[in-house]
Amino acid sequence: QVQLVESGGGLVQPGGSLRLSCAASGFTLDYYAIGWFRQAPGKEREGVSCASSSDGPTYYADSVKGRFSISRDNAKNTVYLHVHSLKPEDTGVYYCAAPYFKGTVVCGDEWTSDIEYDYWGQGTQVTVSS
Repeated sequence: QVQLVESGGGLVQPGGSLRLSCAASGFTLDYYAIGWFRQAPGKEREGVSCASSSDGPTYYADSVKGRFSISRDNAKNTVYLHVHSLKPEDTGVYYCAAPYFKGTVVCGDEWTSDIEYDYWGQGTQVTVSS
């Protein structure tokens, strides 16, 4: 069964850090480009980052560049989103997504479009507040 499960969210003070995890089952994450999205209350879901398979390019939204980074642990079939210098506007539910049926390997120009991804996790809540 193909599944993505996020974890690692929580309540953190401004300036804090978290490591969000996206664990896959039923398929090998390293074969696909993986996207991270977030949705703040009352707002549309937005693309945060996309990591290509293997040595392909990684992209970040302008709002998180220099603060967020992606890494993969292929042995654990997991992708991580490292989030630093958190701001209240980073609050939201964070989702990882995989283009399982599309088979996308390299993040393209449309990486921020959620229609590029077939499978989504349930999300993990990140709240940045003092």
